Amino acid sequence: MIHNFFRRLALVPVLFCFASAVFAADDAAGDPAALLNTKDDGYRGIWYYNQKLENNEFIYKYSGGLGTYPANHYPFAVYAPEVNKTFFCYGGTDKEGKTLLHEVGVFDHETKTVSRPTILLDKGTADAHDNPVISLDDDGYIWIFSTSHGTKRPSWIYKSVHPYDIDEFELTSPTKLENGRAVPMDNFSYVQVRHLPKKGFFCFFTTYDRALLGGEHKVQRTLALMTSADGVCWSAWRPLAGMAIGHYQNSGVWQNKILGTAFNYHPDRPDEGRVGLNWRTNLYYIESRDFGETWQTVDGQTLNVPLRDDQIAGPALVHDYEAEGLNVYMMDLVYDNEGRPVIFYITSRGYRSGPEDAPRIWRTAHWNGEKWEIHAITESDNNYDFGSLYIGGDGVWRMIGTDGIGPQAYNTGGEVSLWISADEGKSWTRKKQMTVNSPQNHCYPRRPIDAHPDFYAIWADGNGRHPSESNLFFCDIEGNVYRLPRLMEGEIAAPAKE
Repeated sequence: MIHNFFRRLALVPVLFCFASAVFAADDAAGDPAALLNTKDDGYRGIWYYNQKLENNEFIYKYSGGLGTYPANHYPFAVYAPEVNKTFFCYGGTDKEGKTLLHEVGVFDHETKTVSRPTILLDKGTADAHDNPVISLDDDGYIWIFSTSHGTKRPSWIYKSVHPYDIDEFELTSPTKLENGRAVPMDNFSYVQVRHLPKKGFFCFFTTYDRALLGGEHKVQRTLALMTSADGVCWSAWRPLAGMAIGHYQNSGVWQNKILGTAFNYHPDRPDEGRVGLNWRTNLYYIESRDFGETWQTVDGQTLNVPLRDDQIAGPALVHDYEAEGLNVYMMDLVYDNEGRPVIFYITSRGYRSGPEDAPRIWRTAHWNGEKWEIHAITESDNNYDFGSLYIGGDGVWRMIGTDGIGPQAYNTGGEVSLWISADEGKSWTRKKQMTVNSPQNHCYPRRPIDAHPDFYAIWADGNGRHPSESNLFFCDIEGNVYRLPRLMEGEIAAPAKE
């Protein structure tokens, strides 16, 4: 079955793609004018807010320096052992902070320096939902996926001209299969992409295209998977879940053997005043052991995807938080050393910023081989606080997150902490308070693919209550924090230790 799947993955899309290459280029799957390939003189992140709140002193539902937002984009960084460098991307901005720039940087682990970032394109918006994600293929070429928030703006895929080099990129003309025919692929959201050795790209994403589910329905955000052997010719989109109003997901891969995704759902209960993403709830998990061809629950029950409304209380449900009146905010999905999933998320009592909807509890749900074990780590003061989870080969669990109350209390982010668990998440200890007395809240520390101990997470800061400058940071495995240079005089510079 697996052999046949990869035969289809590697050959069928390519055959159709050859026939459609001129069509894809001529019909502008992307706008070549969007490609800039210019050097920036420093690292500056985008400031962004979403949903102003009425009669609320905290002003926004979420806001701040969101250059590595949202939780459902991954990855922002990849370590390449072949050249001992970490390549990363982020949502940057111009010196006036007016527009979202897709930027690519590189950290050299030998010299402990960064190069000037490359400005790939101006996305024509300030919406951090359009932030890019990054991937590296088997040959070292760097791929940047330029995502879009909804369908009003196009999405693009770029590839570096040279392996392991950020200086120059080219615009590709990606296609997807629809009804057996290759058509331009120019829109996708919330991308989580992984390149598996000798297998190609596996991309979990969200689509706002309601036609994917067919018929009449209310689903606004459908979870899906697409694959590609070469990054240009993509498979047909495979819908995974479309229950009620939709979903947010976080996906993971274990040893090139398991593809998994954990997600919440957005209810449709108008009689209760609970409709849509502000009432996101419940926790689900599904996985594939044949690279996306079939799907099952964690205990091996076969699932028919996409999951629809009759599966809201189905076997993929990890925990019924709707029955407890709690919202669920996804943060991460990783696997322990036995290939058992660990889901990382926050629960709260509502969507607004402020103390009224507390407590906001950080939790893990770990499959122990027989059941889901759910444990609390800590609490924080905003639904859009965020952490990344790491499980080392020694079995030690680490978490880097913005659980500490920052200078803009009850707004997004805060101070960054390093937590450790030696008993598979049953108990946790704060090993290090990584940032203290910061002038602005830190937001969204993200785990690189194959994270090197010297570049273990990357994030940005920003004022939670009004537009501000946003700086970029990274840390090592011990929790030491470094600031990326906001202004560079030369071509390379050493980040400053905080």
